[in-house]
Amino acid sequence: MADVIDHDLYQRTKALLEPGEIQLNGVIVHTEYDGSEDVQMMQATIDVGDIVAEHSGHDPKDCFVYSGNDDPDFSSNQHQGLTLEDEEFVWECQQLLREGAFHIVMYYEASADHEAILEEIRDLGFEVTGVEGD
Repeated sequence: MADVIDHDLYQRTKALLEPGEIQLNGVIVHTEYDGSEDVQMMQATIDVGDIVAEHSGHDPKDCFVYSGNDDPDFSSNQHQGLTLEDEEFVWECQQLLREGAFHIVMYYEASADHEAILEEIRDLGFEVTGVEGD
């Protein structure tokens, strides 16, 4: 658990990865975007989603973001990355405003190259905390 910036958020993210139908890993992307910078935050979400897609064996051009506007089980800042062809799960995220800044909590199948994902997110200029499922 080295380099954890927000221990509470780490623990909450870890709980999201608990064993289910598929094994998951995740990232917490720490941005400095405030509540008025939702367009920049959404672009960061798309950029991180593209990185996850690529390292999960998907072409980002063959994926789309589903925001669940027509689904009562989705919150307003919850999104999924799905494949165009069969709407297969690639990633899911929640955009959380904490202490005045957005944090993007994204999780994806554990078979993705977790370390490469972390490295490329850092290359975008964000601080990131990796969270591995059990």
